[in-house]
Amino acid sequence: MLSQKQIKILKWPYTGHTALICDGAVRSGKTSIMSLSFVLWAMGNFSNQSFGICGKTVKSAERNVIRPLMGIKYLREQFKVSFANHILTISRGKKTNVFYIFGGKDESSYTLIQGVTLAGVLLDEVALMPQSFVEQALARCSVYGSKFWFNCNPEGPEHWFYKNWVKKPEERDADHLHFTMADNPSLADDIRERYERMYSGVFYRRYILGEWCVAEGLIYEFDKSKHTTSVAPSNGRYFISVDYGTLNPFSAGLWCFSDGVATRIKEYYYSGRESKAQLTDEEYYTALEKLAGNYQIEHIIVDPSAASFITTIRRHGRFSVRKARNEVLDGIRLVSMLLRAGRLKIHKDCADAIREFELYAWDDKPDKTEVDKPLKINDHAMDDIRYFCSTVLRRELRGIPELRGIKDDD
Repeated sequence: MLSQKQIKILKWPYTGHTALICDGAVRSGKTSIMSLSFVLWAMGNFSNQSFGICGKTVKSAERNVIRPLMGIKYLREQFKVSFANHILTISRGKKTNVFYIFGGKDESSYTLIQGVTLAGVLLDEVALMPQSFVEQALARCSVYGSKFWFNCNPEGPEHWFYKNWVKKPEERDADHLHFTMADNPSLADDIRERYERMYSGVFYRRYILGEWCVAEGLIYEFDKSKHTTSVAPSNGRYFISVDYGTLNPFSAGLWCFSDGVATRIKEYYYSGRESKAQLTDEEYYTALEKLAGNYQIEHIIVDPSAASFITTIRRHGRFSVRKARNEVLDGIRLVSMLLRAGRLKIHKDCADAIREFELYAWDDKPDKTEVDKPLKINDHAMDDIRYFCSTVLRRELRGIPELRGIKDDD
């Protein structure tokens, strides 16, 4: 059973328009049906042609588009489908087309798609791709009758894709379909309610309500009564996360991960600017050893830019060091979801972390950039917490229902 908007996607290739834009809520049924429609259109209208399927990364494109396509019974029964070396090959009778997988992660990614001639391109998560990559992908579609297929969840209202495409479909010879969870008939009520519980703040407005809205106000919905504790776990796996600073604050948290919950049980916070004394890497390492105490530390997760401090830790030979994942917005979204899921607790003695949670805010972007960003104040404990969640908890908790919306491109 399909919704009316999903049926419109299947019928869209025959409307005569050049581009289709589908945006809106997560789990709204737009990606899978768009992928199927894209393939059926390609196989019905072309032979011996090349097409592009693009995601933020090659791995995310394979996860979000290729795997679901390979699982569609109708496609397997009607066509010969194979996938190897990031190339999807589909045949029926004498007709064969190939679908190349590309990743549009950063500004340099446009070079990956240069030189190929395409008869059409599907851009999944297009709002996460740089404009240069998208424009290069569109420029490669020089075969007569080629079309563009765009799919995304909303970002901010200053985003280039929103301003250039979503707001001006008629100028782009495009159709625009906006999706909500109600447009996905296969989504059960309890699953929809679970997704509604996963997000808060700007992420709720974007991923649940499907709004292209400004990130403003406090970043986290932090509630002392829910998110702090006076009791530390008696045992578990121990980690330390570090945001390195010289004049800026140095923040480190000791974590105990037990029974699916991570508790920040102790912290060390030092501001060279406020203390008017800058510490050396060796002095910071001494503080780190004191924070670790007699606990068996599995890993120390460190700000990846802190090369000299990472070297210092490794030279002493006591601790295993891992460079932190440092995707800011993905990390903030993950921390927010972990707080809502009750998977992240802060001991009441960790005063600096609690203070920053209550002050950490979005930049109101007076320069009108398209990228959401936090204000660069009251963010050092916030950064070390984000490092820990993104590097450790993302993997440890990836199977729990509350985090199934998290994307992991490792």
